[in-house]
Amino acid sequence: MILRRVLGVLASLLVVLALAGWVGLQFPPTPFPAVAGRASTPEVVRLPAGLPEPVERFYRQTYGDWVPVISTAVVTGRATLHPLPWGPAVQGRCRFTHEAGRNYRHAIEATWYGRPFLPFDESYLGGVSRQETPFGSNANEPEGAQAANLALWAEAIWFPALYLTDPRVSWEALDDNTAVLNVPFGEDRERFIVRFDPATGRPFLLEAMRYKDVRNPNKVLWLAQIRGWGAFGGVNLPRVVTFTWADEGKPSETFTVEDIAYNLNVSQSLRATGL
Repeated sequence: MILRRVLGVLASLLVVLALAGWVGLQFPPTPFPAVAGRASTPEVVRLPAGLPEPVERFYRQTYGDWVPVISTAVVTGRATLHPLPWGPAVQGRCRFTHEAGRNYRHAIEATWYGRPFLPFDESYLGGVSRQETPFGSNANEPEGAQAANLALWAEAIWFPALYLTDPRVSWEALDDNTAVLNVPFGEDRERFIVRFDPATGRPFLLEAMRYKDVRNPNKVLWLAQIRGWGAFGGVNLPRVVTFTWADEGKPSETFTVEDIAYNLNVSQSLRATGL
């Protein structure tokens, strides 16, 4: 009888601890500190001629006739993460630092009761990818580099002027609401299928074939879906974006952007060690 009571108390404690742990994962994260530095005024270039119809429509409503030249970007916000497809959602915070079209660093931290406890540190510098996560690490793998390069270009949806101002990038028409975005990968090319909403003229989905695991030689369809827009510096840009592996069927990451800073000196923060 006593043993049964003790086991009952222990079981109740485990349930309470599990519930407290789950609740802690749902708390909104403490934000990253504000980005330091002063942005320079970007130069502008004229909107190029000959763009596919849905592409031109989007850029005209976003920037008008003149497109800013973005050299760096720091994108800061909140994250909802599914580090394991079968596990619970985890709240977190994120900061993506880009030398536009060249290099990036991701600082993503899962939080518990608002405080960081699981860091995910990823970078793509000089064509070399590196990942340091609580579940393992890898560096300088060809599959990882291909995946990182696609992330580099997919995240330019937060500074889409780059898709016009970088001479290595090109667009091809598919139909009235779809275009192909060609981006560089070393000496090769990768491509996104970009789908535009006919009602708003804005892109809502980018699709690409991407390596999911450095140990798996097969690529998987990878989807970047824009689920919400907001004004940043007077420009309407994606605010909520999900990234989904097609074989999982639900987003592995949801990012809600709270701040975007352009044309800062990011050389030191991009190559720093630790978060």
